[in-house]
Amino acid sequence: MKLSRFATLSSSVLLAVGLALTGAGAAQAAQPAASTGYVALGDSYSSGVGSGSYDSASGDCKRSSLAYPKLWAAAHSPSSFSFVACSGARTGDVLSSQLSALTPSTGLVSLTIGGNDAGFADTMTTCVLKSESTCLASLATANTYITSTLPGLLDKVYSAITAKSPSAHVVVLGYPRFYQLNGSCIAGLSETERSAINSASDHLNAVTAKRAADHGFAFGDVTSAFAGHEICSSNSWLHSVNILNLTESYHPTAAGQSGGYLPVLTAQD
Repeated sequence: MKLSRFATLSSSVLLAVGLALTGAGAAQAAQPAASTGYVALGDSYSSGVGSGSYDSASGDCKRSSLAYPKLWAAAHSPSSFSFVACSGARTGDVLSSQLSALTPSTGLVSLTIGGNDAGFADTMTTCVLKSESTCLASLATANTYITSTLPGLLDKVYSAITAKSPSAHVVVLGYPRFYQLNGSCIAGLSETERSAINSASDHLNAVTAKRAADHGFAFGDVTSAFAGHEICSSNSWLHSVNILNLTESYHPTAAGQSGGYLPVLTAQD
């Protein structure tokens, strides 16, 4: 990837506009989700940004028929299915506009959330456009937020889910690492930047997994599923900077949804 800093200027719009990151714990006793109902909450990684085939009725939420929640529902035929994940969602958006889909009879809940709260879109914009030192400083700020502020926000979401659907089996899914280090990219960010971005993703996943476990939820770690399919690999399941479709950059492709996220959810359901 390292397009020159100048070349990436045109792609910065993407990250300012469309990087809606947008994300092993103890599991609750699983409910027979297919005989009850399934609700898919969360951000763009759950709505399916990057996989195409968007439902026009979902508007800016960009819910895709190729997103892992739709694929799981098609394979398992739950008694009901509510797909309310939305591109750009933060924890506050889940609380204010998504939880109404939950009921006491909901059997399975899945979600990715936290990446937007941590400011990954702005951080990626900084890393693409600015110097290495500025990128690393921005990542340090994001990591501090993940450590100090995000846990409380996740607790509010998780507690609200339990209050709405106390018997549901809840699966919180994480986010993949963006880059294969020492991979095929001949331009773009430095290896130091790529490594630091991956470390920030690992940190976000670790904090999310701990909060999920403390609420009795399952955590689906997708990093292993995406191993060998990161940006700079020979078969990436993540969009790099895409100036033809800016909103999809740094999001899973359809293969990332079906080959990365879906098996992890299926293993946890």
